[in-house]
Amino acid sequence: MGIVLGPNRYGKAETRVVRVTRSGPRHRIKDVNVSVSLSGAMDDAHLTGDNAAVLPTDSQKNTVFAFAKKHGIEAIEDFGLLLARHFVDSQPTISHARVEIHEYSWDRITGGHSFVRDGGEVRTALVHSDGEGGAESVVSGLEDLVVLNSTGSEFHGFVQDEYTTLAPTDDRILATAVTAQWRHRSARSGDWDDSYHSARRHLLHAFAETHSLSLQQTLFQMGRRVLDERAELCEIRLSMPNKHHFLVDLEPFGLDNDNEVYFAADRPYGLIEGTVRTDDAPHAASAWT
Repeated sequence: MGIVLGPNRYGKAETRVVRVTRSGPRHRIKDVNVSVSLSGAMDDAHLTGDNAAVLPTDSQKNTVFAFAKKHGIEAIEDFGLLLARHFVDSQPTISHARVEIHEYSWDRITGGHSFVRDGGEVRTALVHSDGEGGAESVVSGLEDLVVLNSTGSEFHGFVQDEYTTLAPTDDRILATAVTAQWRHRSARSGDWDDSYHSARRHLLHAFAETHSLSLQQTLFQMGRRVLDERAELCEIRLSMPNKHHFLVDLEPFGLDNDNEVYFAADRPYGLIEGTVRTDDAPHAASAWT
């Protein structure tokens, strides 16, 4: 039985860079976390310890900082593509680059130079590139978009066995923290910021407007709304934990609850995940890896 080296990649994970744009009376901040992973003719580094093909991960980190200064950071999708293409096009031993970026938002307080960290969701982008003119993919998204419907949610008609204690309900709180990633048909889709903010808005509207019979149904309606409204997108993947809210028994205190007081349980929780895609979505499984 022979032993062979399988697929491999390496890179610098989680380079945290804050770019302050100081031109004009109002400063702007971009706060991002950048992870780079490269692959190519790297067999010798694993098999014999020959590092002649290896661009050090420290050099990758320095490139992120240098590019933040030279090119600025606007849409994180553009910054990711810029980095990915650079690594492939500048290094003959590198044939593929993966760049993942998380963006943390800051809100302006007053004036032009004071900010407060936004406690909301994190914007994400995942870019793959074989270099300028080669195969490329862009997946945008968000994490920890926390939403809640105080009514308009039911759950009944489910399988019951000898271990079932959950009672059916026709009125419950539905809450979740949405992680969503959506794939662009092209790596040259244009206005990444407009696409992101529109997709986020459609996710929220679909969540609010769906009378839910299950979190699975809500997930599908959210994904479908985004794809119906944004022609540049062809696939969306969602992960939605069910943040359970249980009515508190107030009878021991001589009080009626009337669906007003709940215990918010953080674990265990149901986890609903699913993919929604257009029927003409091109195959691109590697875009998600």
